[in-house]
Amino acid sequence: MPSKRQCDILCIVGARPNFMKIAPVMRALQAQGIPARLVHTGQHYDAEMNERFFADLGIPHPDINLEVGSASHAVQTAEVMRRFEPVVDELQPRAVLVVGDVNSTIACALVAAKKGVGVIHVEAGLRSYDRAMPEEINRVLTDQISDLLFTTERHAEANLAREGIDTGRVHFVGNVMIDTLRHNLERAVPWQEALAAAGVDLTPFQRAGGYGAVTLHRPSNVDEPAVLRRVTETLIGVSRDLPLVFPVHPRTRARLEAFGLLPALASEPRIALLPPAGYLEMLGLMRDARVVLTDSGGMQEETTALGVPCITLRENTERPITLDEGTNVLVGNDPGRILAAFNEVLGGGGKQGRVPDYWDGRAAERIVEVLADWLAREQPAAAG
Repeated sequence: MPSKRQCDILCIVGARPNFMKIAPVMRALQAQGIPARLVHTGQHYDAEMNERFFADLGIPHPDINLEVGSASHAVQTAEVMRRFEPVVDELQPRAVLVVGDVNSTIACALVAAKKGVGVIHVEAGLRSYDRAMPEEINRVLTDQISDLLFTTERHAEANLAREGIDTGRVHFVGNVMIDTLRHNLERAVPWQEALAAAGVDLTPFQRAGGYGAVTLHRPSNVDEPAVLRRVTETLIGVSRDLPLVFPVHPRTRARLEAFGLLPALASEPRIALLPPAGYLEMLGLMRDARVVLTDSGGMQEETTALGVPCITLRENTERPITLDEGTNVLVGNDPGRILAAFNEVLGGGGKQGRVPDYWDGRAAERIVEVLADWLAREQPAAAG
């Protein structure tokens, strides 16, 4: 009976962090001649920002957009599964490739696994060992049902081995986020242009001879009024010594407004509140910053690759290599710890670090080399 298969690999994106990870993989699949299609679940539903990321990163427009949108974790995951299953039935891929740890990752992996379709997980094995983080649940479960697991660092391999995953399925290839960073570094938007485009007065920043970059979005930092107030007051204090550039996540802005904290930040001349930044703008802001204060997972890696000191406002990280080898320090949201780390950087004592193994811009090429061999050996193509 003729196969109805319309592609070898279905690649999944759902939220902004996925875009940076899928871009080099799509390029490498195309270069290797492996038929692939891109499915956007619509988990991140800001159409304007989606367009900017796809344009910035040179990602082909998705073949399919499931348009799931925002909801609770359970509803969103279930809705992705419900809408993705007919896509698998129609396209009959040989494998589904998921990246990272968002709800779309586990949802599409579950659909594929239950239909006997191979699951490929890029950025496997990362662990914070904090089950209060929904992403941690997504990581653990996705790895358990994956046929091929591609890791960014040696810690991840050890994590997977402890969880009983066959080491033959695990491949250390490096970090696709850093592929994207290196591919786009020369195109990064200078910080002066990003601020000028947002109508920010550059004078305080030019006088200071530098700035810090800030991003915040984790529930642990923005959902509780007392915590967010403490963090914003600390940022205001930091800005007296070094101006801050703060692209504000929509969720964070909503919390700042709801808790009455936005006016205090907005009135500070040494804090530039920007709209959410595109990839090239954010890359320029990180590259040129004296320090980055963040609760983002990806930015911990990107600052390590750039050699920029990173102060992470979290109590744990699923990216320990950024602590062991990189420029990252964990401080939680305690003002004293934040200020101590900041003062160390300002005094010239910030972590220097080094770039980890295989963070060389070729991770996606290594992924596709393994994938091509796996398709040939484990998943022979049906006659069409």
